[in-house]
Amino acid sequence: MKNELGSTQRPRTNSLPKIEAKVNQQTIPVEGSARGSDWFGQFAAQASAWLGSKWAFAGAGLIILIWALTGPVFHYSDTWQLVINTGTTIVTFLMVFLIQNTQNRDARAINLKLNELIHAIDAARDQMIAIESSSDLELNAIQAKFEKIKADTPVEVDRE
Repeated sequence: MKNELGSTQRPRTNSLPKIEAKVNQQTIPVEGSARGSDWFGQFAAQASAWLGSKWAFAGAGLIILIWALTGPVFHYSDTWQLVINTGTTIVTFLMVFLIQNTQNRDARAINLKLNELIHAIDAARDQMIAIESSSDLELNAIQAKFEKIKADTPVEVDRE
């Protein structure tokens, strides 16, 4: 059966309510489950939200100002410099993990949203669902296909 675009893709019905019910059933947090006890994910989300705020920035600026003002008191000693160097190194090291966790969660959520959109659009290619788990060779082949499609598509010039 061909659609209005001439494609012979299978017709899709609105299965969103069924999908939502199934996902909700599968993702109810249970005590002791991965979602119910994801203490690091919850901590990382809250820490990222707070540490990305203007108040955290102001606090960091205040710490640096206090450190700088105490320089003359400690005669700008090596220990005085070591305090700020050690502090910033530790904070940076820990922030890398918090930021990576937040980025991983955000990327996963975006990919799931895109998968839902691909599934819901009739003309979309189903092989694009979960494409982020493809190998680099597979991604290169798909990219080459789209570059060929782009090269074969005539450019429309807007004449206004």
